[in-house]
Amino acid sequence: MDWIDHRQLPPSAGGYSALFLRYLYEFDDVRQFYPGNFRENSSYEAVMRAIDMHQPDRSALTEVLKEQNPDPQASPRTKENIELLGRSTTYAVVTGQQVGLFGGPMYTVYKTLTTIILAEKLAAKFPGKSFVPVFWIEGEDHDFAEMNHTSVFDRANGVTPVQYLPGGIMPEKNVGAVGEMVFDDSIGQVIDTLDASLPPTEFTAPLIARLRECYAPGSTFRSAFTAWMRFLFGDRGLVFLSPHHPRLKQLLSPLFVKELETFPHISQLVITRSAELEQRYHAQIKTKSINLFMFHKGGRYLIEPRETDFSLKGTRAFFTRDELMAIAREAPELLSPNVVLRPLCQDTLLPTVAYVGGPSEVAYFAQLQSVYEDCGTTEPVIYPRAGATLLPGNLARAMEKYDLELPEFFGNVDTVTNKVVAQIADIKLDVMFEELVSRLHGAIGEVKFGLNEVDPTLLGAVENLTSKIDTNVGVLREKSIAAQKRRNETAVRQIERAVAGVLPGGVLQEREINAVSFLNRYGVNFISWLFDHLDITGFKHQILAP
Repeated sequence: MDWIDHRQLPPSAGGYSALFLRYLYEFDDVRQFYPGNFRENSSYEAVMRAIDMHQPDRSALTEVLKEQNPDPQASPRTKENIELLGRSTTYAVVTGQQVGLFGGPMYTVYKTLTTIILAEKLAAKFPGKSFVPVFWIEGEDHDFAEMNHTSVFDRANGVTPVQYLPGGIMPEKNVGAVGEMVFDDSIGQVIDTLDASLPPTEFTAPLIARLRECYAPGSTFRSAFTAWMRFLFGDRGLVFLSPHHPRLKQLLSPLFVKELETFPHISQLVITRSAELEQRYHAQIKTKSINLFMFHKGGRYLIEPRETDFSLKGTRAFFTRDELMAIAREAPELLSPNVVLRPLCQDTLLPTVAYVGGPSEVAYFAQLQSVYEDCGTTEPVIYPRAGATLLPGNLARAMEKYDLELPEFFGNVDTVTNKVVAQIADIKLDVMFEELVSRLHGAIGEVKFGLNEVDPTLLGAVENLTSKIDTNVGVLREKSIAAQKRRNETAVRQIERAVAGVLPGGVLQEREINAVSFLNRYGVNFISWLFDHLDITGFKHQILAP
């Protein structure tokens, strides 16, 4: 196992902002924006004390959770955890994600693993308290294009995208809550494509069969996602919660009413905090005048204030203030929070002691502290999820063969291939061109010395000549390197494939590749292996070799 500091990774690889890096490595610099330090026991103790003073409706919560985690799907440990959530000495460790196709990228797995392991660690630290891992299923989002696709490593060690299009066509209109969207028969063709793309192994057939069970025609994005995640983590006690439920929305009604009664008050709080952040860092989220959507005629639309009433963005639907307030009080299931209110909804419903988030989530929580305080909701400790790259076998062989260091593979692929080619080539181009430039500059220096005695005004022409020579030599050097690469094409391709394994498409493996690739390669015990080897306390990017 190896580690790479997040600061060594290319900015394009994972969205590691300056704010996130300070949060990880220099927390005191950003302490003012967060409720506590995720490394300190006292932070969790403070959150638990606050929850004890403002308990959620645990009875209603557990009733809904039993409905959403029914027999026989839920494991005995999950059912036990739901019962525990009914007790005042139990706290939730929460993560969440959109209902991406086949679970989405690997970071969904890492977030979930971090959540489960953190719950276990907190239980060991605080005897007499119970900690339950909860997965918040974000199925209300209407951005179909974010959730309908994923990618896998294919038989040629490349990356193949896989996407679901209902009836083979990208929907043109707002589809409403994607989690409630029903798969048609074409989901079977998507799985056929996935099957044809995966390298055949002894694990392929049972894996594809399980996917067909979870992602069957007639299932929804939410139910299929949940079934797949249960398959991956079913015996770990993970509790699934979907906020898209009338009983839960009734519990959120006071928050929705407050937003509609006081807008744009909450948005102004976010804007004020954002201005403070932007003096040194960045503001991750942009707030709206009203931070609520409405489900209307099959779509999900942002509520926008007008001079005397309200509209749904992109529609001709209009509502009076009284009509909206009646909906918030009597039919809150028609309302849905945006990114600002979603965490508030989560922590209104759950006794959340810690939220496990990725880099972007850690950043946007910095904008919400005053909103939590204003709403009287307890803000949890924000715990950074673990991140990892699974080391391809060809990369390990290339490192040994060409004496390469791991961080080099997370940089520019041309730099690595040039280094390798320089090692194996008979003619050392770098040395040759360095000597050429040195000799040319030496000769030009002698000319400049002589011309300075004859006519100093000619020195400008010499400088122009030097610049042209340097440019032409540089062009010749690049052409020579390209020609040398062609002569060593096998080695170059080996390195390019190795780099593509850790940075597919120029981004971190965890942000692009689906878990199906690794389950196909290593079998269903792969998740158990990750439980044993993923370290959630290193706070660096972990390199694992299954």
